[in-house]
This record gives sequence, C-alpha cells and structure tokens, in this order.
Amino acid sequence: MHMVLCFPTVMDFSCIGLTLRTKELGAALQAWPAGLFGLGSILLFTPFLAQFLVQIQFFPREFITGLAMFCCMPTTLSSGVTLTQLAGGNSALALAMTVISNLLGIMFVPLSLAKYIGTGAGVSLPTKELFRSLVNTLLVPLILGKVARETSKGAQDLISFLKLLSLGKFLIWTCIPYVGIAEFVDGNRQGFSVLSAVLLSLVPWIQVSRSRSLLLSVKPKAFAIIVTIGVLLHLALLAFNATTLQVLSCLKQKEESVLTRKEYARAVILVASQKTLPVLVAVVEQLGGALGESGLLVIPCVAAHINQIIIDSILVNWWRQRDQRSTSAK
Repeated sequence: MHMVLCFPTVMDFSCIGLTLRTKELGAALQAWPAGLFGLGSILLFTPFLAQFLVQIQFFPREFITGLAMFCCMPTTLSSGVTLTQLAGGNSALALAMTVISNLLGIMFVPLSLAKYIGTGAGVSLPTKELFRSLVNTLLVPLILGKVARETSKGAQDLISFLKLLSLGKFLIWTCIPYVGIAEFVDGNRQGFSVLSAVLLSLVPWIQVSRSRSLLLSVKPKAFAIIVTIGVLLHLALLAFNATTLQVLSCLKQKEESVLTRKEYARAVILVASQKTLPVLVAVVEQLGGALGESGLLVIPCVAAHINQIIIDSILVNWWRQRDQRSTSAK
C-alpha cells in the first residue's frame, strides 16, 4: 500500500522534471529578493504557525494535527504556477519558488514536524527515515525526469556527430530512444498538466478511502469547524504575504523594488500562500500512524487544499477585472 500511495507523487515529480526548462528558472534570477521572501514565508513562517494550531483543543485530535502538518509543507506543485499565469504574474518566478521550495522541503519538512508538532505531542518522529523517504519520493524522480529531458536534447546532436564520423549504426541506434523526449513534452505540456492533476487527485483519495468507516463516525460540526479554520488560515497567509511585501517595498525608497512590481508580487502572494497535498500524504504514510489515524490527518488538508484554490481563483479573477478596468480607463 505504501508503494501505491507513493506512486502518484513519484510520477508527478517525474513529470515536473520532464517539463522543467532551465531557462525558465534562470529568468527568475532578476527577482531574487521576491523569491527569497517567498521561500522564507513557505519554509519558515508558515511552519512556525503550526505550533499555535496544535494548542487548539479539538476532537478528533487528528484534524487539528493534520492542519498543523499542512502548514509545514512546501507550496503546491501546479496550481500556484497556473493561477500566477492567469493573474498576469511572473510564471518563471512562480515556477522557481515551486521547484526550490519542494526540494528544500526535503530538509525543512522533517525538521519542522519534529520541532513544532512532534515535541508538542510528546512523540519522537523518525526524522532520518522521513528525510530518506522524501528524497526517494521527490528528489530522485525530479532529477531522473530532468536528466531524461536534457539527455534527449543532446542525443540529436550526438547522432549527427556520430554520422559525421561515420561510426557504426549500433552507436547511433543506442541514442535514438532519447531523441525527441523534450520536444514531445514541450508539444504536449497541456496533456502533462492534466496527467499531473489526475495523479494529484489520486493521492488523497486513496488515503482517505482507507479510513472511510472512521470518517463516517465524525460529527458534521467537527468537519465544518475544521474547514472554517483552514479557510481562515489561508486568508491569514494571503494577508501576511501581501502586507509584508508592501512593507518591504516601502523600505527601498530610492529606486523601484522588484517587490513593488505587480507581476512579481502576485507570483509571491499566490505561491507562498499555498500548501501541497501530495507531499503531506507521503509524509503521513511514512509516519505510519505516529501522529494519529492517517485518514483523519489527511481529510482537513484535502478541504484546505480545495478551499485555497477556490479562494485564490476568486482573488485572481478580482485582479483580472481590476486590470481590465485600469486598461479601459487609459
């Protein structure tokens, strides 16, 4: 079952590696102050909030613990970048923060869980095992996908070079399987996005379905309360990121800061305020019930994940309407 739950996440990070263009990450370098703030918010500030969430007395206890764990996760794998594009934000910056936060999350997530949740619950979490699991689930698939992409780009040049040297057909045929992978992926990016979305939806569905009987025993009032807490948490993150960006931009008075530029600010606000669900499910599975029943830990995070996308979609629509009014006024 562990392999079944990890498979969608592994495949999703493989897709990210296959579709990852190095030049897109390089394009975000000029906005490094905004990106650095976004990473700090994702990996340091929101995990810090987890210690306050676990102080809330709630039944079932797993609901509030799951939401606290959600705070310790990196940003979403695809929705943040997609919403940034729709909002007219800088998608290169959004992609860079997404990839880097998920890679750094391999180190930060185990430490944050141990510090803010494990200590408060009086539980010793298997930090080393969790780190190893995240490396195998996130880092290795992403690297393999990226290597496959870069290898395919060089294979065509290698074949031309081998033909020029009139070398044997065997050497040429060994390169053919790698030819066209990058071109195929770039030509079917929408299809890979759909595949990624399907894989993302499979992860929580499998985990929650395992605890269906326990979920049916939970009172509807508890669901309503934990969903409300999740909504308030996301609104608080949006407000914090937007306000802090505004304050930081005011500190730089002589010249225009990248923090004040609309396309960068929107990317940071959206990406830094979202949390990823598949990584959470992978962590819950690896912990093996150390913090409670797996299904009960995941269900509030599923609701929080859905609500953050709904809320951010409304925000993006408001931004677009405001931009249209501003353009019409000119």
